[in-house]
Amino acid sequence: MNKEKRSFALLLWILFLCMLLCAFLGLRFGSAELSMGQVIRGLLRNDPDAIETKVVWVIRLPHVIGCILCGMALSISGVLLQTATNNPLAGPNIIGVNAGAGFAVVLLMCLFPMQYRLIPLAAFIGAFLCTILIVTAANKAGGARVTLVLSGVAVSTLLNAGISFLKLLYPDTSIAYNYFSAGGIDGVTFSQMLVPAVMIFITALLSMLLANRFNLLCLGDSIVHCLGLRARVLRSIALLLASASAAAAVSFAGLLGFVGLMVPHIARRFIKGSDLRKLLPVSAMLGAMLVLLADLFGRTAFAPSQIPAGIITALIGVPFFFLLLFQRRYRL
Repeated sequence: MNKEKRSFALLLWILFLCMLLCAFLGLRFGSAELSMGQVIRGLLRNDPDAIETKVVWVIRLPHVIGCILCGMALSISGVLLQTATNNPLAGPNIIGVNAGAGFAVVLLMCLFPMQYRLIPLAAFIGAFLCTILIVTAANKAGGARVTLVLSGVAVSTLLNAGISFLKLLYPDTSIAYNYFSAGGIDGVTFSQMLVPAVMIFITALLSMLLANRFNLLCLGDSIVHCLGLRARVLRSIALLLASASAAAAVSFAGLLGFVGLMVPHIARRFIKGSDLRKLLPVSAMLGAMLVLLADLFGRTAFAPSQIPAGIITALIGVPFFFLLLFQRRYRL
């Protein structure tokens, strides 16, 4: 193993241990603080009547795992999107994930207000179908990167207008939708995360297997064609994987924004490049840590009140977005 591979392996181990530390902090701190011993006993004891067991297994462990899955999924989605569109300012919202999920959730609340258990399924279906629509429209128009971005903006604007229209017709849905749109992991259960978790791991595995080919998209369409590959097909596959990953996260975490935008840029500083074989796993662990820490801050900073993690990531993400914007301006 050469020096570069050893350094990367060491980086992965350090990030993994940091992620475990953030997860342990998420298990320990909350509205009721547990000691280290109580957390360990809660994890290891098989006593359903013990208070620490109930707190750890029923409330906090699903919460922590949900944060990890959400952070990984949105970060992987962001990496694939920025690679496929060659746009460093791209995030899951650019392909209509948030707009599609939000519209489907509001529609479900309006037509079937008592079927709240179907909200995760509606969010996933809405996000995925919206992305397929945008990718299909962009391919029909020539498949250029700018066409994809413009299609995403147009469809997202239309769906956001539809959300506003439905909220005016059914004002009772506003409170429930506002909580969904803020983004948060509160109240999530293992059963709710089972299908999204499978989807996230499948998309992560396929992304890693295709990472070498996705790297070619950074070289330009002409070089991809010279190598015997179809850039449009390769880009569509990357976008669909990004959509599936982000939609799976949105289905149980709501519209948690800016994670897919910020994390890939931070990860590139760690690996000093954009090789997806390194960028994907580093981004996944950094994304998990970001959501864990944002959620932990939201649960503890203003206790007993809780702030959804999506509000914390937005407070961090907006200045980060403008910083990226100004940096690109001065490079031109």
